[in-house]
Amino acid sequence: MSKSIKILLGIVGAVIILAIPLISSYNNLVEEENKVEAAWAQVETVLQRRNDLIPNLVNSVQGAMDQEQEVFGAIADARAQLSSAGSLEEEVEANNEMGSALSRLLVVVENYPELTSNDNVTALMDELAGTENRISVERQRFNDTVQQYNNRVRRFPGNVMAGLFGFDQKPFFEAVEGADIAPEVDFE
Repeated sequence: MSKSIKILLGIVGAVIILAIPLISSYNNLVEEENKVEAAWAQVETVLQRRNDLIPNLVNSVQGAMDQEQEVFGAIADARAQLSSAGSLEEEVEANNEMGSALSRLLVVVENYPELTSNDNVTALMDELAGTENRISVERQRFNDTVQQYNNRVRRFPGNVMAGLFGFDQKPFFEAVEGADIAPEVDFE
C-alpha cells in the first residue's frame, strides 16, 4: 500500500472516530426534543379534556348564578385565549388563566349549597377535579422531560451540537404568579 493511501485511510478513520460521538450527540438531542413534544401533547390532551368539561359545568351552574357573570366572562376569555394561542408559551399562559378562572368558579360553587346538592353539578365538579389532578401529573412529567432536554442542550458536548443545529432550551410549565393564594369571592 502506498504512503498516500495509508495517510488517506488514517484521515478517513480519524474523521469516522470523531463523527460517531457527534452523530450520537445529535441523535440524543433529537430524541430528547421529541420527548418534550410528546410530553406537551399529553398535557394538551388533558387540557382538552378540561376544556370539553367546562361548557357543561358552566351551563349547569350558570342558571342558578346569573349574578356571577364576571367569573363566567373570565372563563370565556380564557377559552378564547386558548384557542388563539400560537406558541407553547402562549398556551401555557392561556392555561394558567383558565386554571385561575376555574379556581374562582369552584369557590363560587362552594358558596351555593343548592348547587352542590345538584347531581349534575356534583358529577361535573368531580370530573373537573379529576381532570385537574391529571393536568398536574402531566405538567410534572412535561417539566421533568423539559429539564432533561434542557440539561442535554446546556451540557458539553451537547451544547456544541445544540448550537450548531439550532436546538434551543424549552420553557417549563410554571404556575402563574399568585397561584399560591386562594381566590376570594365576596357576595356583599
